[in-house]
Amino acid sequence: MNAEQQLELRRKVAELLVVRASGHALDSLREYPAWELSNQELKNLLRDGVGGVILYGGTVNEIQERTATLQSLCNTELLFCADVEEGVGQRFAGGSFLPPPMALGLRYLKDPDHTIKLAEEYGKCVGDQARRCGLNWVLAPVCDVNSNPFNPVINMRAWGSDPQIASVLACAFHKGIVSQGVMSCAKHFPGHGDTRVDSHLELPIIDHDFQRLEQLELIPFQSLIEAGVSSVMSAHVLLRNIDRTCLATFSSKILVKLLRKRLGFEGLVVTDALLMKSISDRYNSGEAAVLAFEAGADLLLMPREPFIAINALVEAFMKGRIPLRRLDQSLKRRRKAFCDIKKNCSNQFQKEDELKTQQFVKAKDISLVHKLVDVSIQIKNPHGIARSGDLVNLIKIDQALSSFQLCNSSPALMIPQQNGFRNIVCHPLGVSPWQDSEEEPLALDRLGSGPFLLQLFFRGNPFKGDQNMKEPWVAVVEQLQKDNLLSGLVVYGCIYFWERLLTVLEPSISAAYSPGQIPEAQEKILTALFAKSKGKAVSMNNSLEFTN
Repeated sequence: MNAEQQLELRRKVAELLVVRASGHALDSLREYPAWELSNQELKNLLRDGVGGVILYGGTVNEIQERTATLQSLCNTELLFCADVEEGVGQRFAGGSFLPPPMALGLRYLKDPDHTIKLAEEYGKCVGDQARRCGLNWVLAPVCDVNSNPFNPVINMRAWGSDPQIASVLACAFHKGIVSQGVMSCAKHFPGHGDTRVDSHLELPIIDHDFQRLEQLELIPFQSLIEAGVSSVMSAHVLLRNIDRTCLATFSSKILVKLLRKRLGFEGLVVTDALLMKSISDRYNSGEAAVLAFEAGADLLLMPREPFIAINALVEAFMKGRIPLRRLDQSLKRRRKAFCDIKKNCSNQFQKEDELKTQQFVKAKDISLVHKLVDVSIQIKNPHGIARSGDLVNLIKIDQALSSFQLCNSSPALMIPQQNGFRNIVCHPLGVSPWQDSEEEPLALDRLGSGPFLLQLFFRGNPFKGDQNMKEPWVAVVEQLQKDNLLSGLVVYGCIYFWERLLTVLEPSISAAYSPGQIPEAQEKILTALFAKSKGKAVSMNNSLEFTN
């Protein structure tokens, strides 16, 4: 192979990579600089022929400009994607942020037809806003069946804990997405729903065999394949009764024998992010890229060191470890996906320059958010919020910095404050609220004498592991009830956590639940709770305290 042929091979290999970049134009604004390439590195990779970019951060207007700028740097038609499973606003400010998919999974049995319609509207909203941002590939729907209530990473991201419900709703979402000229992606194959380990942090090990997968995990994937999904994402999980030595992303038994041959999938197979610790703690970027492509993947998402990944793949092809026909097959699948995108977009949507003059979030998007909140919240005994005493609004959130759930104007803070409550926010960087007592874990001497309104933002999230599960909130509810100090309880997020708290919650306590943690859900719940309360607030305290 001469120098010119080697250069062409390198360009083709680069087309297989999807690299991580910030949605912000300036390097100094990168939110995760350890993962997001600098502009110079990104420019070099695009000129080498890298075929895709996954974006995070910035506003919807910035993403419009960013995608146009990046496309201008290369001749390859780029795949622009993002993890916007719950709406474009999940990653990019200015877009719609929707309640999580499980909100509809919980609703399905009450009204199947309406729920399916809402799932399709959900997909249309995501697809329309993604396309207008410049994205052509949405890394959703999650097709995992969340059969394990203690799953720390899938959890509310799933469309249900029943395979048939998850299948129907994921298909409706997919239909909505593709109707807007955007590719979808079924993930995480062959199923990440029955794990107690977060693959962002360590490798989940699952004991299921083919028979179990066919009975549960594979049902949504099979339905999506039959519906024409363009891409499937592999899971970083080890199914040791199917392939004892290789995790799914590196297993030809799973990606070829099961996905390609048994389920008949002919589209793009993309890996989950290769910088996740379940991979990066065991393999360097070159080894991971070669193993994944060798096993049957077509696209390699977020290798930690893209240049090393390209070099390793080029060497594998040149030495014959991987046949060149595999490279041609993957590139053909990638180009077919682009043809499908263009076919869906032809003469159907306005030009991007016309779209910039419009309001980004449309009235129908706002209406959808409110409909989803309305059908998913639960309110119990809405008449007992205390209005006198040392009123404390105790809030628990997962993170202190750039938290979408909570800012100065969040209803979770403002509405209780307007009703005389003093706000205290627990987060991982603050001072601990705990004392050394299993029965009375909350240190009341540091927090106040109460009564307390508890607002718990609690759900499975990537990179959080099971840290939420270890916090003694069940004991806190029992402690406050015993001393007659619990005025109300609100849970935003995990349905399983809400159900655990209900087992100890006294019927007289005002309580509410929302799958979504968004401001619209906070306002709906708290307005209802305080509107039903009697009496007049006796104090106002505008302070905002932070603890852990």
